[in-house]
Amino acid sequence: MHILAKLIEPRAQIDESKKRFDNRALLALIVPIIIEQFLVMLVGIADSLMVSYAGEEAVSGVSLVDQLNNVFIRIFTALAAGGAVVASQYVGSKDEKNGSKAAGQLILITSLFGAVSALAVLVFGRQLFGALFGTVDAGVLDAGLLYLRLSAWSYLFLAVYNACAGLYRSMGKTRELMYVSLAMNAINVIGNAIGIFLLHAGVWGVAIPSLIARAFAAAVTLKMVFGKQNPITVTVKNIFAKDFSMARRILRIALPNGIEDGLFQLAKVALSSIVAIFGTMQIAAYGIAQNFWGMGALFPVAMGPAFITVIGQYMGARDIEGANYYMEKLLRFNYVGGILWSLGATAVSPLILMVYSVGDETRQLILLLVVLHNLLNALLAPCAFPLANGLRAAGDVKYTMFAAIFSTVICRVAFSVLLGIVLDMGVVGVTIAMIIDWCIKAALIFWRYRGKKWTEFRVI
Repeated sequence: MHILAKLIEPRAQIDESKKRFDNRALLALIVPIIIEQFLVMLVGIADSLMVSYAGEEAVSGVSLVDQLNNVFIRIFTALAAGGAVVASQYVGSKDEKNGSKAAGQLILITSLFGAVSALAVLVFGRQLFGALFGTVDAGVLDAGLLYLRLSAWSYLFLAVYNACAGLYRSMGKTRELMYVSLAMNAINVIGNAIGIFLLHAGVWGVAIPSLIARAFAAAVTLKMVFGKQNPITVTVKNIFAKDFSMARRILRIALPNGIEDGLFQLAKVALSSIVAIFGTMQIAAYGIAQNFWGMGALFPVAMGPAFITVIGQYMGARDIEGANYYMEKLLRFNYVGGILWSLGATAVSPLILMVYSVGDETRQLILLLVVLHNLLNALLAPCAFPLANGLRAAGDVKYTMFAAIFSTVICRVAFSVLLGIVLDMGVVGVTIAMIIDWCIKAALIFWRYRGKKWTEFRVI
């Protein structure tokens, strides 16, 4: 532990009195997020595992729709993260009044977006699915369309949950969210087991437990943010107040973040459309592999909210020296923890795959995709993703948006077409294109971080 502590410590130190987060406080912040994200990933693997017993058509349909669902989920998360940047800066400046206003407006904005998204999918779901995945087999189409419509009913709950969770993390309170996640995912997994193995409900057996679990999480976290003991307290008045100035402040951060993440997921949907032409076996392998990818990338994903909380509070207090110190420290921590985690996740993947009901060829392809992803993710993801959250926490949102659009929407899609279709490499080519995307984005984000331009932005 002493060696690890030395590895994560920056060379340039700051006065001890300026350290809002010592190593123990950082662990108390980060470990619950890691556990929470681990539970989410575990449920994703459990979902795909259980659906695999309903046949490869069901696996393919669910995996395709999950790409579209993730567009909305990532936008909800991005909006919440944008609001959390504003809230964390108010926490850092100890401005409880404006922090409470920001919290209320964030819940209102994300709730409205969740409701509108659900309505759009319920009304235009068939046209949307057909436009994106119309070339798939009829069985995959039927399973996917059913799963899409059932999923849409949970969008409002997801939006509320993400907003409340983002607010709680901005205050540095992550342990309570871990307990909510534990309960939510227990409901999901137990419900899936009942739906698939006892009721033999197929896609219904996966979608309905998710809806119930998300409704539960939204209700509990909404109650939590109303707590009077919080550094910033949500009130009904602040949620429904016509505070256009605060709403604009949140949207100035949240919209570029939402656009970035939305386009990122739309690019992934476009890639799924490419994958859809490779046949049911490769679709299933790609869909299952993504759950394992999520497990391998868990550490840098979990570090993202930590960057927002820590850097946001320092920038809110206008302590640039402290923000610089923790940007480097969190990045070092990310590399050390991320490499160890990725190696462990890769080692256990073959064992987990043994319980999947898929063919040998599909299983071998999944393993290849997992190894390619995990080993390179550990080297590139810390700069490409959580470090970018540090820039966003400082208010540098337009640069990160354009960097992501260039690397993902343009380069990744173009290389996927070239490698996957033109060079006939299938899903392996699409995976290599993803790695090229990481290389480009990591270089762009690290260059911006070293240039210190991010320290000049003001959010509040």
